[in-house]
Formats: sequence, structure tokens, C-alpha cells
Amino acid sequence: MPLTLDEYAARLASRDNLTWPTAPKPEPVKAKPHLPRLPVKAVLWTVYGTLVNILQGELLYEHPKDFVTGLVLEKTISEFNMWNSMSRKPGQPSEYMREIYKKELDMLKMTGGPTGERYPEVLAERVWESIIKKLFQKDYKFDAGTYGSLNEYSKKVAYFYHASLQGTACYPGATEALRCVCEAGLVQGVLADAQCFTMTQLRRGLQAEDPAVELDQVLPAEMRILSFEHRARKPSETLFKAALATLAKKGIEPDEVLHVGSHLTRDVGPAKKFGMKTALFAGDKGSLSATPDQLKDPQLRPDALLTELPQIAQIIG
Repeated sequence: MPLTLDEYAARLASRDNLTWPTAPKPEPVKAKPHLPRLPVKAVLWTVYGTLVNILQGELLYEHPKDFVTGLVLEKTISEFNMWNSMSRKPGQPSEYMREIYKKELDMLKMTGGPTGERYPEVLAERVWESIIKKLFQKDYKFDAGTYGSLNEYSKKVAYFYHASLQGTACYPGATEALRCVCEAGLVQGVLADAQCFTMTQLRRGLQAEDPAVELDQVLPAEMRILSFEHRARKPSETLFKAALATLAKKGIEPDEVLHVGSHLTRDVGPAKKFGMKTALFAGDKGSLSATPDQLKDPQLRPDALLTELPQIAQIIG
């Protein structure tokens, strides 16, 4: 039986011959919490930059430092035995792989989204699937018994690459905050830019805080509105409409929903446009995207401001 993505991630974490980057240390923001009581029936969270701490507050396809991307590509080539099926061009294997990776990434950015979508989401596994198909032309093989089909294998390669590129961890108090919302009897979910492995990263981050936490209990699968599934990323209306349609089936109106995020123009602004209540997470300079002028704009100004995730308890009562 092939490994699931969660099982694969656990197996990688148990190996002592691999090193992984750590999540950046959160930098406190000079901000005063604003925690009004907001009567809501549902809370929707952003993942990266709000629940999950990650470099620059979002998932990157390439590291800001070129040499780091090169090292990660070398690591990926070695891990999945790709070199023997790559062209023997002069230079390091990572240089040639980077050309292929960049080409496939750019192609999917132009063609990978639904027709008419202004903010298409690139699927990380599709980038690697395209690369692997090219390697097949030179007799590349992988262990389907361990990794599964080509699509499942591509997801595991994508997880390995991105886990090597950016370390992740949950922000302090993430588990407490999620449990608080559950215990208050509210509907809870995520409305977020995400990839096929994002929930695996979130699950592992929460369990690092508390091994007893069950992701499916605090964030039910039907309440996960994720960009990779809708092929659209924030601030796309596609995602927000999908979230409200899901909540409408539960009898919940837009003004009964609280959306929590760290980015004013991608999280708060679109949520306000659709009538949701909003909270800005200002707990880390690395993920916060909000200028003083933006905070004065009525279309972007949040209803509440959190500097620590467990403060959600004061907002929902």
C-alpha cells in the first residue's frame, strides 16, 4: 500500500540523514490589540502567515536567495535519484534542473488556471509532474509501491522540495485558538492559499504544540476552502464565494462569519467586500502586510486586531 502524504512526511521526519530549515522566529509587532465582541457563528482562518509561521508569510516557489534554491534542487535531485535521467550539460545538476523548473513554473502560471480567473493558483505537484514526465523520456523510474501513482509521487516530491525550501511551524497558541472556537460551538474552517501538502504541514505543526490535537476535529474537511482545489488564490472572488456558499448550506450568512488573516489586501479587504467580519493577525512582522494608510482605509480596516492567536476567545466571547 503506497504511503499517504501524512505518512510520507512522518517517515521523512524520522530520518536522521536529512536536515530541514526551521521556521523564522516571530518578530513582535508594535501594535495594540483591538478585541471587540463580535457575534458570529463561524470563524475562517488563513493558514500561511496566520496559523502557520513561514518565511515571508507565504509559500514560495523559489527562495529569495538563489543559492538556497540551488541547494534545495540538488537535495531533491539526490533524494529522488533524478540525475541519471537528466541531460549531461556542463555545470551543476541544480543549474540544469532550475532551468527546467523555472520553465514549467512560468508555463503553469500562464496556463494553469481556469479561463477568466484573474488570480490563478499554480499547483506545486503539477510543476513536478511535468518535470518527471520529461525524465521518463530517459528511462526514469520510481517505486510506485511506496509512492503511488505519478500524481501521488509528484505530490511527495513537491512536499519534499517545499519542506526543504521553507521551514514551517504553527504560531504559538494556534492549537489553543482553534480549540477555543470549537468549544464555543462555532463552525470553524480555513479560507486560504494552499497546496496539496498544506494541511499536512498544519497538522504536523499543531501536533508539535499538542500531540493530542486532531486536525479533522478542529478543522473539518468540508470547511477547508483551499486555493489549490479551486485553482484560484486570494484575493480571487472564486475562493470567497466558495466559502460563503459552503456556509450558506449551514444557514450562516456573510455577516455571521469572521475571517482572520495577516494580509489586508488579500484577506481582510475581500472578506469585507463580501460582508464578512474581519480580524487582522498582527503577531509577526514577517507575515503582517498592513501599512498605516491601508489601516485608515474603510474598505481595508479590520473589525478586530489580534497580536496573539488565543485572543480570539475575547472576540467570540
